[in-house]
Amino acid sequence: MRSARLAVLAIVLTALVAGAGLYYSLVYAYYDVLAGDDLPEISLISATTGEAEGIAVSEVQAIDSDSSPIRLRACFETPTPLDELAATYEVYENAVPLNAPGWFSCFDAKQLGAELEDGDAVAFLGTPNINYGIDRIVAITPAGNGYVWNQINACGDAKFNGDPLPEGCPTPPEGMN
Repeated sequence: MRSARLAVLAIVLTALVAGAGLYYSLVYAYYDVLAGDDLPEISLISATTGEAEGIAVSEVQAIDSDSSPIRLRACFETPTPLDELAATYEVYENAVPLNAPGWFSCFDAKQLGAELEDGDAVAFLGTPNINYGIDRIVAITPAGNGYVWNQINACGDAKFNGDPLPEGCPTPPEGMN
């Protein structure tokens, strides 16, 4: 009877340790807090030239991971009025902010998504195809709060699903399956 209890206790403890390890790896282990030269340049695509142009930013906070091209999240402030940005830079349709770990509290994807849907924030194209099939998106609110994330675009969605590429997609890099 005693050995059965010890076996059950060992199984439960092993499950708890494994669960804690899995939770830690999903929420903390793969993210790096970025600082200094590692911070992403925050730029938008000019509506007239099609070129990336850096914008004035401050208070940048960012996290990223080498494990996936869509793990970048960043928050910042900009003094440039939203209406000026919207008149100058390429607006990004169908922007869908991706969740950030709960400990990265400046980035609330649910709230930002609602603001984008309601028109209270505007999403811009930051860098097209930063990796093949992945666009960098920059969203800004009227208060000057900004958010950055990488999002799979239509070309990436088709390529990653094994579907034919939509018209206008660049050729995938050699060796990309």
